[in-house]
Amino acid sequence: MDRFVVISGCSGGGKSTLLAELGARGFSVVEEPGRRIVRQEMQGEGRALPWVDLAAFARLAIDMAVADRRAAAGNTGWTFFDRGLIDAAVALEQVTGEPMAERWNEIHPYHPAVFMTPPWPEIYEGDAERQHSLDDAVAEYERLAAAYPKLGYKVMVLPKVSVVERADFVLSALG
Repeated sequence: MDRFVVISGCSGGGKSTLLAELGARGFSVVEEPGRRIVRQEMQGEGRALPWVDLAAFARLAIDMAVADRRAAAGNTGWTFFDRGLIDAAVALEQVTGEPMAERWNEIHPYHPAVFMTPPWPEIYEGDAERQHSLDDAVAEYERLAAAYPKLGYKVMVLPKVSVVERADFVLSALG
């Protein structure tokens, strides 16, 4: 959908902070599926944690991203997604080798512009829900930065500026 905008990129690059700013400005925002799954899994048996079973985690993220899109279908104006279906499909491709992103993109496309947070070591922090290294985050960023253009998206790398300036950049780019 043309009003569904993905904020993707490097883990720890400021996506969630940007989404919070956009939400504070009155836009609809959708929290990253991965964070929600990790919280759920940590409260349970933890079988689908990305550092335990990345394929199971990615499959859950795909299901959640599809449900998020359905839930947002009635939104008017821009809806910003902290990651989304393509990110989850790329993660599943990495593990299984099965081409998933193209299939999911054909069924559930997003706005043609995708905003990517670049690796930003100065703000990167691990936590209980983000247990991978900065090197792992950069590798993930590189996979996503390659996948989105192959699917026809225009990747717009966000500048390393304040969150207010980043939000202004996104909204200006969207017109």
